Amino acid sequence: MNSLYGKKALVTGGASGIGGAISSELAAQGATVIVHYYRSEDAVKELQKEVLESGVGEIIPVQADLTNEDAVNEFAKTILSLTSSLDILVNNTGDLVERHTLDDIDNAFWEKVMAVNVTSTMMVSRVLLPLLKSADDGASIVNLSSLAGRKGGHGGSLAYSTSKGAVLTFTRSLAAELAGEGIRVNAVTPGLILGTRFHSTHTTDESANKTISEIPLKRAGNPRDVARAVAFLASEYNGFITGATLDINGGVYMA
Repeated sequence: MNSLYGKKALVTGGASGIGGAISSELAAQGATVIVHYYRSEDAVKELQKEVLESGVGEIIPVQADLTNEDAVNEFAKTILSLTSSLDILVNNTGDLVERHTLDDIDNAFWEKVMAVNVTSTMMVSRVLLPLLKSADDGASIVNLSSLAGRKGGHGGSLAYSTSKGAVLTFTRSLAAELAGEGIRVNAVTPGLILGTRFHSTHTTDESANKTISEIPLKRAGNPRDVARAVAFLASEYNGFITGATLDINGGVYMA
């Protein structure tokens, strides 16, 4: 892998959970990491403190609502005030929001889930594209999808699974579009990753235990499992991997 010393990275939803682990890992490899957060101010301050104490890397927090176009444009202005180029963009922001089946889902909820998981990824990538094009050695975009985007997810995750499948298609299409600019675009699809707010909110112990029993490696994943994979794809900023999806699920889905 290439060294991340001197590299500039941005992680959306990067204060806690999988995003926090990604931010921490990139910083540990020497990057300056701009960490977007929405409500997790306490978490991002704690992350900033931990990285400062480690003596390696740097965390710069920036708050924004990435589902609002005007807010995303203001977010971009803030990023432009911090750096003239960007080597790594990790589109991590996303959520299941709530569980709804087809017979009780409404358009407003559907559109909210799409905004959180797909539209935000598109808007952030769009506004930061000039900075990515300015990277010296090519740049890397890593999009966070989900095993649900591969397999369809558990009951009540219709909107979420559809949105995460869309992230995979977005990744392949954008990879083809930006290859000539030296910008690689890849995705990761985490399976059951415990120790996150997402699964604490949306996954019961019974469901988690059943899923673990069906995982060939016989354990759930943790945020560091995802962070290491993202760091690999990010650090190969001038590499030969683009348009790819890296599955992180202990063998539940093999492609």
